[in-house]
Amino acid sequence: MSGAGYAADAAALIAAHLREVADFPEPGIQFKDLTPVLADARALTVVTDALAANIGGADLVAGLDARGFLIGAAVAIRLGTGVLAVRKGGKLPPPVRSESYVLEYGTASLEIPAEGIDLTGQRVVIVDDVLATGGTVAAAARLLRSAGATVSGVAVVLELGGLGGRAALEPLPVSSLYTT
Repeated sequence: MSGAGYAADAAALIAAHLREVADFPEPGIQFKDLTPVLADARALTVVTDALAANIGGADLVAGLDARGFLIGAAVAIRLGTGVLAVRKGGKLPPPVRSESYVLEYGTASLEIPAEGIDLTGQRVVIVDDVLATGGTVAAAARLLRSAGATVSGVAVVLELGGLGGRAALEPLPVSSLYTT
């Protein structure tokens, strides 16, 4: 199947399985839950294949905490690369590299190990479940660059189109399978 064929099939499966949760994690937030997509074997396979087909070149996949770990690992297997878990602050033993950011309902930080993984010159694609305002992905990109990586792009399952995440990440190429 072609990349476009995977994407169309993936979009249909995402639409069929996406769960919307009102007022989570705070009042006024309409949370888009991809857990049912990931729990369905066919949907997970098609989503993984579609994401991998849209990635031009990468030496490493960076999966963002937490659903990005699952999706990123699956995509890395398809691409024949390793996967790096980009963790929420306070989850890794020291020493760590850290980057703080603002998200749509608070502040947070991301971390990667400061030792044991050499990212110098590696082309890294960031993979996550949802792109909203772009704050988390932008912080991950800054963090990876601070470790010497070249961020080659971003691949997400779901893009919340009205929140400006894609524009916040320019000039990074962003690939999404489904936009609401």
